[in-house]
Amino acid sequence: MSVSQTIGMVGAGKMAIALAKGLVRTNTIEPAKIIASAPDKLGVANTLHSFKAQGSVTTFDNKECVEKSDIVFLMTKGTQVPEVLSEIAPVLDKNKLLISVVAGLPLAALQAPLSASHKIVRSMPNTPMLVGCGAGCYSVNKAVTEEDKVNVERLLSSCGYIREVPESMMNAVCGLSGSGPAYVYMFIDSLTDGGVRMGLPRELALKLATETVLGAAVMVKETGEHPMQLKDNVCSPGGSTITAVHSLDCSGFRGLVIDAVRNATLRTAELAGESKRAADKSK
Repeated sequence: MSVSQTIGMVGAGKMAIALAKGLVRTNTIEPAKIIASAPDKLGVANTLHSFKAQGSVTTFDNKECVEKSDIVFLMTKGTQVPEVLSEIAPVLDKNKLLISVVAGLPLAALQAPLSASHKIVRSMPNTPMLVGCGAGCYSVNKAVTEEDKVNVERLLSSCGYIREVPESMMNAVCGLSGSGPAYVYMFIDSLTDGGVRMGLPRELALKLATETVLGAAVMVKETGEHPMQLKDNVCSPGGSTITAVHSLDCSGFRGLVIDAVRNATLRTAELAGESKRAADKSK
């Protein structure tokens, strides 16, 4: 079902482009119902061009974007948020829904330049929403209604999996699913290089690696079996797969991945501190 509201995107970076294209690709919203804004600076026109190319509205004026929108996605860098919120606050009607897609920025920091009656959502989808296979979570402040939550889930679920969680989980969500695609891309690239090392043409190796990761993910999703059980199902006694698994274990593979999620989570928390310092300087 197509969304009737106008969607504003304050900030026109890669995540904004991915979300906009995902919403249009899944017929969730008509392209003309999206308006994107970014400052008139060198290079910004190129990112806004992606919105123009799909038939969406663009502007260099953030206030205009907010005024013309029913639901506003805040998609700037964290250090820019205090300035941007101060800029748009006068035109951010309390009936409008503000959805932040800024890593690490808590609801309290988003609400500080506004009021307790402003409806604010903290969300973190990921870039695979571009192809309708995103994954992420969101948290809300007390002003957000059940109807607002339905709108949030209708928008974001059209591009993949979305779930409401307590805000205390949001940094870990950023570390796992927000940053996770990068880890998977590295794994696919490594699988590909392994195939090339053993004599496969790169094009074939990449295709096999991509389909293998996709197929394994679908197996986990569709069968409901634990990943380790599915792993055991592939490992024959004394075979090549268990030998490879032993090699990965000896290299600390699992620990490295766990550390990656941990470090990304901690860095997400640090970003909130950087945003706060930027806000203090702007006062």
